[in-house]
Amino acid sequence: MHSYMHIEENIDQDAFIICDYRVTTDLPMNVAAESIAAEQSTGTWTNASAITDDIFDKYSARVLKISDKNIRIAYPVDNFSLDVDAVPQILSVIAGNLFDLESISKIRLEDVFFPKCVLKEFNGPKFGINGMRKALDRPKKPLIGTIVKPKIGLSPKKFADYIFEAGMGGITNGKDSEILSNQKFCPIEDRTIAVAEALDKLKTEGHLMIHAINVSTSGDKIIEIAEKVQSWGAKELMVDVTSCGFAAVQSLVEDPSIKIPIHVRRTMHGAITRDPFHGISMLPISKIVRMCGGDTLYVGTLRMGKMYESIEDRRLLDACIDNITVPYKEIMPVCSGGIYPDMISNIIAESGFNVQIQANESVADHPEGIRKGAIAICQAVDAACKNIDIKEYAGDHEELRMALEK
Repeated sequence: MHSYMHIEENIDQDAFIICDYRVTTDLPMNVAAESIAAEQSTGTWTNASAITDDIFDKYSARVLKISDKNIRIAYPVDNFSLDVDAVPQILSVIAGNLFDLESISKIRLEDVFFPKCVLKEFNGPKFGINGMRKALDRPKKPLIGTIVKPKIGLSPKKFADYIFEAGMGGITNGKDSEILSNQKFCPIEDRTIAVAEALDKLKTEGHLMIHAINVSTSGDKIIEIAEKVQSWGAKELMVDVTSCGFAAVQSLVEDPSIKIPIHVRRTMHGAITRDPFHGISMLPISKIVRMCGGDTLYVGTLRMGKMYESIEDRRLLDACIDNITVPYKEIMPVCSGGIYPDMISNIIAESGFNVQIQANESVADHPEGIRKGAIAICQAVDAACKNIDIKEYAGDHEELRMALEK
């Protein structure tokens, strides 16, 4: 039998895609690591008739490190498609059949590190943070976003009226709900046109705002619908990466006809990321979204909101803005999920100013309406940017005071 196992601390990192996993198993960890490395490369650690030592040496995955329940495995770049920007094939290696191994109770892909030869095949974002800021003429302060509430049920006119009111209150970024698509009560063409007219009206009033129209749909139609939405006046597109796939993001970014930013939503990610011992961490997903070219990406609420969050949120922020492991334009991290004014100073303290703060119910449910709710959120952001205590700031700003009281 050929010995498959390699424990190597030093390798040529430009020749491998390196992955960190957390493993739960009754097997000895070295046996579990060997099984995973074998399954995801040559598919065997035995002397199969067609396998020779040189095949093992060239194509077998290397186990680089074992520490407690954590293992690091390196996959030779030769194992990946000549079209190395093909994310589905990359995922089939680093996050494929290993989840089906009967001897492994649970396994989670925690992180991934791509070599330069792979990274150069991806273009990254067209716009990123600087492009978003330029479109909104907002060079320093955080962006402030909202989702129309209720998420579904409004007519195109009422939907656009909501956007107008939010924009008049200072909101910079609107977006469709992830469940709003092309329903009969709010057809995408009518909605896009109505929103575009509202944004134009806001501009004449001195307020710049963009809104992301949800183009998440089947793979054979997404470019067509994106082109139509753009022609109807959309200033930004939204796509759900976990339901549509990385290829959908990449297709939108790389199609020369699409000339507006891509807002990446992560609906359904909890089914993949929530179990801390099984599935895929949001961290590698974030890195791949940036590689594929998303301009904005959700990073949770830094454990301050209504959604389940994990300690990896800080790392998700870094994945959006660091230029070491993912050397592309920085993408705008979006904090969303139960955000209200009193949370904002803590969010900005954690994230810095390069963040889009997505406030939804706190805009919709202000005692004096949507516009005042938007004003209150903007006042909370101003207070945080000026490093003034929010309750002190609220003393001179009635909208914020009322929001805090509620």
